Amino acid sequence: MRKANLEQITNAIMNFNLEGTVRSVTPYGNGHINDTFLVTCYEDDGTKHEYILQAVNNDVFKLPAQVMENIVKVSDYLIGKVESPREVVKVIRTFSGGFHYQDRDGFFWRMYDFVKDSICLDRPENLDDFYQCAVAFGKFQRYLSEFPAYTLHETIPDFHNTPKRYQDFLKAVEEDKMGRAASVQAEIDFIKARADFYPVLIESNKAGVLPLRVSHNDTKSNNVMLDYKTHKALCVIDLDTIMPGFSVTDFGDAIRFGASTAAEDEKDLSKVWMDIDMFAVYAKGFLEGCGGQLLDSEIMLLPEGAKMMTIECGMRFLADYLQGDTYFKTHYEGHNLDRCRTQLKLVADMESKWDKMKEIVKQYCKE
Repeated sequence: MRKANLEQITNAIMNFNLEGTVRSVTPYGNGHINDTFLVTCYEDDGTKHEYILQAVNNDVFKLPAQVMENIVKVSDYLIGKVESPREVVKVIRTFSGGFHYQDRDGFFWRMYDFVKDSICLDRPENLDDFYQCAVAFGKFQRYLSEFPAYTLHETIPDFHNTPKRYQDFLKAVEEDKMGRAASVQAEIDFIKARADFYPVLIESNKAGVLPLRVSHNDTKSNNVMLDYKTHKALCVIDLDTIMPGFSVTDFGDAIRFGASTAAEDEKDLSKVWMDIDMFAVYAKGFLEGCGGQLLDSEIMLLPEGAKMMTIECGMRFLADYLQGDTYFKTHYEGHNLDRCRTQLKLVADMESKWDKMKEIVKQYCKE
């Protein structure tokens, strides 16, 4: 993605209906997709207003207008459901009444109200932080439980269609563009051995036991705003990837990333496993946040969601490695292979703890 210069940033800000006079614009956050800035304004009486300005990466989001349509639909709906205005991020309108601005250089801009007195954590500092993140994503499901998910655009087709991801993986193995397949046969065999598992969620949806819902699709802890003082959950942010999907994949991706005992690219696999206590804490927070809106059949598929998201991610890392590291940003030779191996180690560990995972979620079923 091209980087916007100061003139382009300034011009973009001038198109949004902000309160007060702009006094500062600074880069904000650690996101890898969009360029993000904190815009600080002051009124004559000293009242401060803060906003988040973003240049949307249209290399990733090919149809940014559809992304914004999804965000506005969901945000407007949430405003009518939440218990506090701090539980939803407000989208700022342009002076023309729209929700985005596209400049003559092709940059696509949007603006949000900044959630006051809040903090987001790249990694939870303790189990309670992880619990609070789970509560936030659970509430997201509860508030949107009656939202017609089918009305949202599928902005990234087949994003969590694991059977399709598997076929893409098999193609990468067959093509073997970089001549690397022979050196990773153990990983290839591990993924192939679980081929019967990949259709489980889609087949459960077809059977009516896993309903289509609004899914966030990026449920890392740094996409939750917590109260600065209390660290209590406030709201979910970064709605770029909201699409029709499954509750269990949102749960599963949070477990894949947050309940792992090691970094995603840890080379020493002896350090990698799924912390069952973190799984239990997240399940508790997520399901309490859901407030009884999930079906028992959904709850019982939460472990499948965790395993599915983890092995899907593993096969995507390995496919990219076989194709020459063209999708995921890498920092050294074999980076994607290291990432793949951590995911497969997590899958194996989940399988060894499968009965315990099922016992943990079963206690939240109504029957």
